Amino acid sequence: MKLNDLRDNPGATKDRIRVGRGIGSGKGKTGGRGVKGQKSRTGVRVKAFEGGQMPLYRRLPKRGFHNLFATDLNEVNLARLQQAVDAGKLDATKPVTEAALIEAGVLSKKRDGVKVLGRGELKTKLDLEVFAVSKSVADAIEKLGGKVTLLAPTKDADAV
Repeated sequence: MKLNDLRDNPGATKDRIRVGRGIGSGKGKTGGRGVKGQKSRTGVRVKAFEGGQMPLYRRLPKRGFHNLFATDLNEVNLARLQQAVDAGKLDATKPVTEAALIEAGVLSKKRDGVKVLGRGELKTKLDLEVFAVSKSVADAIEKLGGKVTLLAPTKDADAV
């Protein structure tokens, strides 16, 4: 076999359709673009154009504000932490981090950080390494002899 014998398999390639080459080609005259108007011209595609009528996106009122710099936190209550410790899914001797909570099934996915809230009661000494805690949680942890380490948020560089 030589280089000039190489060919694609039959049916692997299709011939290019040459538009605008006469009525007998099936793609003559308008070249498959329909007829007349702005969209039949080359290089024109107007999104949300409604024929001069005021477009829907301009007729509807704009509401609210989206903060690009907001932190999207996972929230966990003390009762849920205690439930995971009691079930043996969360090891109380190791630091409680976001990765440990995901592995234990307390959280479903990673976000910018974890905030621990004070609903429920904690009976086990824990060392927390989280983004934020409420005041009642900090008091409850320290009363049991644990400690709270606050971390910076883990914002992805491509999120902004």
